[in-house]
Amino acid sequence: MNLSVQHSGSPINKSVEITGSKSESNRLLLLQALYPNVAVNNVSNSDDSKVMRKAVEDEKAEIVDIHHAGTAMRFLTAFFSVQEGREVLLTGSSRMKQRPIQILVDALRQLGANISYEENEGMPPLRIRGKELAKNKVSLAANVSSQYISALLLIAPKLPQGLELTLEGKITSVPYIKMTLSLLDQLGIETQFEGNKIQVFPKKKVEDATLTVESDWSSASYFYSIAALSDVGTEITLSSYKENSLQGDSSLAQIYQEFGVTTSYNENTITLRKETTPEKDIVECHLENAPDIAQTIAVTCFGLHMGCDLYGLHTLPIKETDRLAALQTELTKLGATVSITDESLHLTPSTTINEGVDIDTYQDHRMAMAFAPLGLKTQIIINEAEVVSKSYPDYWKDLEALGFTNKEL
Repeated sequence: MNLSVQHSGSPINKSVEITGSKSESNRLLLLQALYPNVAVNNVSNSDDSKVMRKAVEDEKAEIVDIHHAGTAMRFLTAFFSVQEGREVLLTGSSRMKQRPIQILVDALRQLGANISYEENEGMPPLRIRGKELAKNKVSLAANVSSQYISALLLIAPKLPQGLELTLEGKITSVPYIKMTLSLLDQLGIETQFEGNKIQVFPKKKVEDATLTVESDWSSASYFYSIAALSDVGTEITLSSYKENSLQGDSSLAQIYQEFGVTTSYNENTITLRKETTPEKDIVECHLENAPDIAQTIAVTCFGLHMGCDLYGLHTLPIKETDRLAALQTELTKLGATVSITDESLHLTPSTTINEGVDIDTYQDHRMAMAFAPLGLKTQIIINEAEVVSKSYPDYWKDLEALGFTNKEL
C-alpha cells in the first residue's frame, strides 16, 4: 500500500491516545512468562508485541517465527535458553537473518546455554535447547545494543545464582538498561548497577503484581515533528505519559525546544505546543541513549530548512534497515545534502523541498512514520505504508484526525 500524504492546512489542536511502549511491553511480557502471577495493562498493540506475546504464551511451539521483530529475537533467545527440556527453532524474516546476534549468543554460551546456528554463523535462525544455566558471571562489550544486555538481565533472576554482568568500555543506551532494572525492581527483584558492573539477584517467585505500561515515546516523536513543522499556536495532547519516564526517547521534550516546541505535563498526558519559530540554522544532538528518534529529528530539521549534526548512531546500520544509508538516500531525493559516517549524520540547511517524491521505507516502520509529517510542507508519497503496524498500527488514522489526507495510490 502506497499513500499520498498531505496536510489540509487547517489549524491543529487535537488529542491523541497512543498505545503502550513497545520497549516496556516486550520486557514485561517476558517477565510475565517467567512469573505468571504478574498482570500487565496497556500492552502495546504493535506487531512486535503481538509476536512477543504469542511466542511466550505458546508453550508447545517447536518453531517460533518473529518476522521483523528485533527486540523479540534478542529477548526470546535468552528466554528459550532457560526453558529446561524444551527445544525451539527461533527464526525470522530474510532481513532478520542478516542481523547479527553472535554477541548475545556468545554471552549466553558463557553461562552454559545450548545454542547453535542453523544457517549462517552469527545470524538467526537459532536452534535453542533449553536448560538450567548454572554459571552466573559474564562479560560483554559496553557499546553493544542495549537489547543484548536487557535480554540477559530479564532472565537473570531465574538463574540459580542470579547474574553478575560486567560491561567493558563506555556504556551506551543507559536509559534502556535502567528501564529493565526498574521493571525488575518493581517486582521486588534486587538489582545493583555500579560503575560497569550490574548484578541481579535470584528470585524464584515474586508477589502478585499489576504493572501498567507507559505509552510509547518513540511514537510521540512523530507528533513532536508535526508540532515543529506546524504554525505557532499548534497544540497536540498525547496520553498516557509521565514526566519521570523510564524511556530514553523522553529526551524528545528537551530536544524539541530547539524547534520551538514546549512540553507541559498533566496528570497522565503531555501537551506539545509550538511557541516560537526556531532561530538556529543547525542543531547538534548526541543520541547514544535515544537512537530511534534520529530519523524523526533529521526529517524535522529538513522540513524547517535547518541543518543538523547527529551523533551516537552506531546501532542504526543494523536495525530493520541500514537507517543511516536509508536516511541519506531518501532525504537526497527531497533535495537535501546529507553525509554520513558509521555513527553520525550531517544535514546541510536547504531551502528546497521537492514535491511528490516517493519515499521508500525498506520494510522499516520508522522510515514511514518519520517522513510522513513532511506532508505539512509538500505532497509526499510513502511506499509500503502498512509497515507502520510493526510498532504503531493506528498511525495513519491518528494523522487523519490531525488534518492529514492519506490517499491510497
